Amino acid sequence: MENKGFADNQISIKTPDDVSLAEKPLKTNQIKSGRVDINVLKSKLQETESKEFKKNLFVLSSLVLGLGILGIYLSF
Repeated sequence: MENKGFADNQISIKTPDDVSLAEKPLKTNQIKSGRVDINVLKSKLQETESKEFKKNLFVLSSLVLGLGILGIYLSF
């Protein structure tokens, strides 16, 4: 019977010689940091705060309406 284990199947794997090509970054263009307009940042912040306020107002009004309906139902 033959012993077919890992010892019989060992094959040496060679690494490629062009290691310097693999060390280069994938993106060659660098990120340029330019000036940011403060008005654009303010408008984005105001837009997100407006959405958040509308969501909070909807949740609060739903809660008050639900409590009102529950109060009326329990009073009868």
